[in-house]
Amino acid sequence: MTDAVTHADMELIQRIIPHRYPFLLVDKVRDIVANKSAVGVKNITFNEPQFQGHFPGMPIFPGVMIVEALAQTAGVLVGVSLDLADKGAKVFFMGMDACKFRRKVIPGYVLELHVSALRGGGKVWKFEGRGIVDGELAAEASFTAMFDLPKA
Repeated sequence: MTDAVTHADMELIQRIIPHRYPFLLVDKVRDIVANKSAVGVKNITFNEPQFQGHFPGMPIFPGVMIVEALAQTAGVLVGVSLDLADKGAKVFFMGMDACKFRRKVIPGYVLELHVSALRGGGKVWKFEGRGIVDGELAAEASFTAMFDLPKA
């Protein structure tokens, strides 16, 4: 799968990572370079459940959800890189560093989730990620994740 796959639609995303609505935060992943980088896309829409309480009258996509969307994009990158579709692999956050939020993300925006692998290949991977809206940095973080890989 790694040689040919450069993008993932919703069907492939759900074959790789276990997240489902309302916590699946990536609509598609493009520009996948196996073991290196990918760009996730999240369309921010007003009808999402978090906007009922964050915040009434001033809907803002929560920063922690941006970081989660970055992590889900990283999960798809690893899933494509290691051919994990339909294999039941799980991914777990291990740590976050240098997390900063630079601008509000609101309904109507398209959030691009740029993820680069800094270290990986086995169970533990380290990434850096940037959430970008209209060419402007909205959030950034470095994070580590562990992949519970299927037995060979």
